[in-house]
Amino acid sequence: MQFPAVVFLLTLALSSTIKARKCPKECSCDDAKLTVACIGKNLTEIPLGVQEITVKLDLKNNNFRILPRGGFLHTPHLTHLSLQRCNIFKVKEGAFRGLGRVVSLNLAYNKIDILYQESFDGLSSLKELHLDHNHIEEIQPGAFMQLGFLNMLTLAHNRLVYIPNMAFQGLQNIKWLRLSYNSLSNLAPEAFAGLFSLRRLSLDHNELQLREVKRLELSYNPITYLGEESVSMGKLTHLYLDHMSLQDLSDQAFSQARLLSHVDLGHNQLRYLEPFSGPAKLHILNLTGNPIYCDCYMRPLKEWATAGVKLLGACAGPPHLSDEPLQAVSPSDLRCRSRAEALEEEEEEKEEEESNGNITTTAKPKQTVKCPHNCECDVTHHATCESRGYSKVPRGFPAGTQLLDLRGNHFHYIPSSSFPGTSQVVSLHLEFCKIREIEGGAFQGMRNLLYLYLSHNDITFLDPKAFAGVPKLTYLHLDGNRLTRFPGAALSLLPNLFILHLEGNAISKLEPLSSAAPTLMELYLGNNTISVIDRGILSSSLIKSLHLDSNQLSQVPTDALAEAQHLEDLNLSRNVVRQLGPKTFQNISQNLKRLYMDQMGIEKISKEALLGLGPGLKVLSVRGNQLKELPDLSALAGLEMIDMQDNPLLCDCSLLPLRRWMESVKLEVSATCSHPLELRGQQVGDTTAFATCPGNTERVAVRPRPVKIKSSGEKPRLQKPQLAKLPRNQHPRKTGKHKKTKNKKINRGN
Repeated sequence: MQFPAVVFLLTLALSSTIKARKCPKECSCDDAKLTVACIGKNLTEIPLGVQEITVKLDLKNNNFRILPRGGFLHTPHLTHLSLQRCNIFKVKEGAFRGLGRVVSLNLAYNKIDILYQESFDGLSSLKELHLDHNHIEEIQPGAFMQLGFLNMLTLAHNRLVYIPNMAFQGLQNIKWLRLSYNSLSNLAPEAFAGLFSLRRLSLDHNELQLREVKRLELSYNPITYLGEESVSMGKLTHLYLDHMSLQDLSDQAFSQARLLSHVDLGHNQLRYLEPFSGPAKLHILNLTGNPIYCDCYMRPLKEWATAGVKLLGACAGPPHLSDEPLQAVSPSDLRCRSRAEALEEEEEEKEEEESNGNITTTAKPKQTVKCPHNCECDVTHHATCESRGYSKVPRGFPAGTQLLDLRGNHFHYIPSSSFPGTSQVVSLHLEFCKIREIEGGAFQGMRNLLYLYLSHNDITFLDPKAFAGVPKLTYLHLDGNRLTRFPGAALSLLPNLFILHLEGNAISKLEPLSSAAPTLMELYLGNNTISVIDRGILSSSLIKSLHLDSNQLSQVPTDALAEAQHLEDLNLSRNVVRQLGPKTFQNISQNLKRLYMDQMGIEKISKEALLGLGPGLKVLSVRGNQLKELPDLSALAGLEMIDMQDNPLLCDCSLLPLRRWMESVKLEVSATCSHPLELRGQQVGDTTAFATCPGNTERVAVRPRPVKIKSSGEKPRLQKPQLAKLPRNQHPRKTGKHKKTKNKKINRGN
């Protein structure tokens, strides 16, 4: 009588299973683990149809470029999101809204250049954020304000030269901050303010000139804690950390500064201190002005100091040792009282302070700052007048302003001395302002300016003195203008220029970089009209990254490139170069790490074209060309990424060396056959077309299935064998009276 109920339950279970199996066609889904992977599918938009209950979404190796607002609203239960190697250059405000459960976000190996204030809005539970190997040049104030639970942030391998004040505001639970492999040469006084939980800070492989430092003064900075190996300078002898906000420091804080002889910790908030591990020659430890409580917890430090360390300062308690010099107190005097006695003493001290009127409130008065009409200025030194209809640069910004955003106004003309009172500004945004002309000395007085964004204006010419008065300028964006000449004269006034963006102009010829921009290391010239690069242009330059994509080059400028001895990153994509001859890159092979040659119409690459390129090359991309075959890549043992997609590869024996190389490397290689027609669409790594090639040793034996005996007493017979991955004309032939029928079945099955 319960049969209908059983049917109903089975139907319900079946419909639930069908629903659970819903999966975007480009992806693979694991319903049991609630994971979805859409890897290497050249997707340009976040795939639709991902189940709402998905917890892990892997989208690496796609081509999203821009992450739109609300792009993941349909997957609110995600905990892990992978977006590495997706050519992302911009994360729009609110892109991650709705992802309040995500604990791990991987955006490594993309092209993000600025972290905006709202970039990570919505990621309230995030614990790990990977932003390494991007193009990050600037961190705007408040970029991490929403990430209060973040434990680990990696910004290694980016283009940071400066960390502004309060850059990491909001990261109150951060434990590890990685800033390795940037170009940091300047840290604002409060760059790491507010990082109360920081235990590990990685600043290796930057431009900070601290290795030879013997005397380091960090006084009057609001640092509250020093973790293990906080000071790692082998030649340091004198360290000044006085008048800070130190409440505690690890006994391993100076373990890598073994030559320290003088440490000043005066006028902090230190109550106890443990003996330091590392400095064997310490003579003076100044603790003057700290509320040192001289009880049993200070005994180890005092016993350690008897070996020759002079302690400066005095006890602040208990009462019987108050004002007693630390040097005069003996270890036997440092003893702990019972809890009742301690509480009684604390109560007495509190009553004494109240009677003397020494109790101070910790509440801070509300801060207000002056600001031009219709603009916004805040206490984080950020001022914006974005898209407010100004026709002249407004004045009257707070003297401490560090980020000034004026984009989207209609200035047309920037006269000299347009920014008075902005000497502390580090980053100035003037994008989309319809600027046609910049008078000499327009930025005069902005002596701390590091970032200048003049992108997407109507500039056709730059006055030779346009950048006078900004000697620290490091990043200059002039992309999307109408420049017809390389602005060498104007650049010569910038002795610290590090990165220059000139994409999307009409520049046809370059000037020698050694005289125009002697310190330049990254030059972006994509989408101009350059057809030739003469010898001497790159001579004696420090250029490491050169982007020449979307120009009018008809051949690789081998001779000119040979003079760029420091070149690591070369982009030649979307030029029309039909062939690559022998030794094209040999003269720059020593340092070259990334080579991009996409959509160039390349029909042939000589066997010796890549001669000299060896384990040092990390990225090779030849996507979207006309290549039917590729040279031997066995020398490229260090490759981490290779892209051969969208080439009409001919999968015959001439491609056998490539197939063998693909099988020998661990990285994922995507290459698809186009010819012959019957193999079109097959992956080179999966096709059986190479089985009969001379010299190929691949053979897979025929594996018969187990004998199947029927219960009716019939004679046993073999099941249809599983054949090796061999071409159809190589299938083993059967003999006997069933020869024809068996072969028909076998061929139809394969």
